[in-house]
Amino acid sequence: MPDPTPAMPASASPAAPWRREAPSAPWRREAVATLALAWPLILTNLSQAALNAINLVYIGTLGPDQLAAAAMATSLYHAVMIFCMGLVSATMPMLATILGRGRHVVREVRRTVRQGLWSAVLICLPVWLLLWQAEPILIAFGQRPDLAAVAGGYMHSLQWALLPYLGYLVLRSLLATMQRPRWTLLVAAFAILANAGAGWALIFGRLGLPAMGLTGAGISTTCSSLVLFAGMAIVLTRHPAFRRYRIFGRFWRPDWPRLRQMWRLGIPMAITFALETSIFYAAAMMMGRIGADALAAHAIAIQIVSLVFMVPLGLGQVATIRVGRARGAGDAAAVGRAGWCALAIAGAFMCTSALAMTLMPGPLVGLFLDRARPENAAAVALAILLLGYSALFMIADGGQAVCAGMLRGLHDTRVPMILAAIGYWGLGLPFGILLTFPLGLGPVGVWIGLTAGLAAVAMPMLVRWCRRNRLLGEA
Repeated sequence: MPDPTPAMPASASPAAPWRREAPSAPWRREAVATLALAWPLILTNLSQAALNAINLVYIGTLGPDQLAAAAMATSLYHAVMIFCMGLVSATMPMLATILGRGRHVVREVRRTVRQGLWSAVLICLPVWLLLWQAEPILIAFGQRPDLAAVAGGYMHSLQWALLPYLGYLVLRSLLATMQRPRWTLLVAAFAILANAGAGWALIFGRLGLPAMGLTGAGISTTCSSLVLFAGMAIVLTRHPAFRRYRIFGRFWRPDWPRLRQMWRLGIPMAITFALETSIFYAAAMMMGRIGADALAAHAIAIQIVSLVFMVPLGLGQVATIRVGRARGAGDAAAVGRAGWCALAIAGAFMCTSALAMTLMPGPLVGLFLDRARPENAAAVALAILLLGYSALFMIADGGQAVCAGMLRGLHDTRVPMILAAIGYWGLGLPFGILLTFPLGLGPVGVWIGLTAGLAAVAMPMLVRWCRRNRLLGEA
């Protein structure tokens, strides 16, 4: 009868007998890998938010009308940018699967990156035509003609930032899926400095330049986007670990099959991003109908929650990468570990953050409004109340972000798009309107509606993830 005991490896010594790996060891390794990849991506997301904040701080010193016009133009710009960003973000799950598969990597990576850049160019052409008409579009939405004219002029310098920013997202996807995101963080930090310096010089007329106001703000944003793209291009073409991919080689050569594959995956992602973003714009409009204090309180609460959301957003990106690489390698067990680890870490963080907001909402609101000033009392009290409702909101929001990332790693984007349409616009918005106006809950009703919509998207996505073996069988 053969000995069932595994043979000792040749390198082992009698004093160090061979031991079978503990069942928890792969999970520990996955958790460590998830955290190591997550923190640079999270900081990169925060740095990109800082780029927008810097110009708003500068513009705020120009006066309320200039700030209002800039807010109009920025809202329209972000609305179309989110859609475009969803399209080119298809690069990430495609690259993750290619790198996980490990066959013909250099050629396949180059094909995918090239078509990601092609997609950025193709989507920008009609979007630029749309944004050039920002003034009549804003007037059609009922905005003041004088502010719409100023916003339109700002857009004429801002809109050119879109193409280099989308190109940066494509190149960032490559470094992220190669699990080398620290270069992205370094480039983003340099872009923040460039944006701060260019904005200061162009908006206020420093260093011998004319004071260009909002036009200068748009130019500085475009310059920072060019720095982002150029920085990534330099890293990928000069660094020994990346230049072998020759990502810009034969750039003008068409690759229609890969382009169609990218758009089949990316269009549902773009629509999902747009559905999610637009529901928050709708919530802001509902708050505006309630009153100025409600809108101010909502803006503060959303700003706080949005900063916290950068963590599950980054973990969702990690889930896409880790799940996609495991899918490419054909390792179903690793697919499961990658998704569950990202979701568990995000859940622990969101629960901790929700507890902190519930226990100390006053100091958090005080970062945005002076609680000692009597004229702020109503807005402060309402913001504190809304933060009390943010606990379930944040858990649902973080859950849907990570679950969506897990499914994208499986190249599953169409069903999540349908779930987003039903959850956000079929359930969340009507429920919020019902609670806010007919039932008289006011601002609280808006937040309950948002939470319900997010939960209605997150739960079916989680159920779909639990049935992932069918999706893996279709790959």
